[in-house]
Amino acid sequence: MNSISSAVALAPKSSAPVHSVQWTVSQVEALYQLPLMDLLFRAQQVHRDNFDPNEVQRSALISIKTGGCSEDCSYCSQSARYKTETEREALMQVEDVLAAAKEAKAKGASRFCMGAAWRGPKEKELEVVTRMIREVKALGMETCVTLGMLKDGQAEQLKEAGLDYYNHNLDTDADFYDKVITTHKHADRVDTIGQVRAAGIKVCSGGILGLGETRRNRAAMVAQLANLNPPPDSVPINNLVAIPGTPLAETEKVDSFEFVRSIAAARITMPKSYVRLSAGREAMSDEMQAMCFFAGANSIFYCDKLLTTSNAGANRDLDLFEKLGLRAI
Repeated sequence: MNSISSAVALAPKSSAPVHSVQWTVSQVEALYQLPLMDLLFRAQQVHRDNFDPNEVQRSALISIKTGGCSEDCSYCSQSARYKTETEREALMQVEDVLAAAKEAKAKGASRFCMGAAWRGPKEKELEVVTRMIREVKALGMETCVTLGMLKDGQAEQLKEAGLDYYNHNLDTDADFYDKVITTHKHADRVDTIGQVRAAGIKVCSGGILGLGETRRNRAAMVAQLANLNPPPDSVPINNLVAIPGTPLAETEKVDSFEFVRSIAAARITMPKSYVRLSAGREAMSDEMQAMCFFAGANSIFYCDKLLTTSNAGANRDLDLFEKLGLRAI
C-alpha cells in the first residue's frame, strides 16, 4: 500500500453520518506521522470535497470586557492572578461595540465576534450582551460571543437574541488540561458546548498549540474536537502568543511544520468544519499561511487586534489574498 492509500485508510470506516464517526488518538497521531506531502495531499482532497478551496471566511474579534478574570488559564493575559500589561476594563457600551462592528463590516468581515473575560456572565451582564447581539445582527453580520461557562437557561437567552455562534475552546487535550488550567475542568467546557448545541446555536471550538503539550496531546485534542457530536461548525487553531507575566511566557514555540500538520489533521477529521487561523498569525510568514490554507484552513480573524494581542493587519491580508488568488467570503 502506498503512502496516499495508507492516509486514506487512516480514516475511520462508517456508513453513518459524518458526525457519528469516532476518531481514536492513535488514528489522528498516525496522520501527523505521514510524510508532509502525503498529509497535505490528503487534507487538500478532503477540503475540495467540502469547500471551495479558494474561499476564506473572515471574522472580526473585539474584547467587550477586558481583564480581571478569576480563572487561572496559564496562557492568558487577562487572568487577575498574573501581572501583565493588560489592564482591567469595564464592559463596553453597546454603542461603542456597534461602531466597531460597522467598521469591521466596512472592511469586509462577515462575522463579528465579541469576547468577555469572565468565568461566566451574570444575568445583568448577559442582558447587555444580548442587546449587543441584536444590534450587530441588524447590520446583517453573523454574531459570535465567548463569555465563559454558561448557566442553565443562558444559552437559550443568547439564542433568542439571535446569536449565531458561541465560542468555547477545548484549549488542549483533556489529559493535559490540568497542567494549564486548574480553576475549572475540561468537562466543564464540554458541558457548556452541550448547552449551546441544545439551544440551537452553532459551536465555535478549537484549541491552542504551544502550551508545552506533546504531539500526542495535540492529536488527542483534535480527536476530542472531532468526536463532539456533531463536530464544531468552526474550529479556531491558535498558535500561542507567549505573554510576559503569564506562566507560559517562556514556553518553547511550536515548529511551523508541526502547526501545519495540526491544520491538516483538523481538516481531515472535521471535513465540514471551518478551520480558522487564529492567534499567532501575525508572526507567521506569508509562506506559512499559504501552507496552512493548502492544508485546509479556510477562515481567519480579519482585524488589527484580537482580544489583547495584535493580529495580521487587514492590508497585509488583502495583499496575501491577491498573491494567492483567494476570495473573501
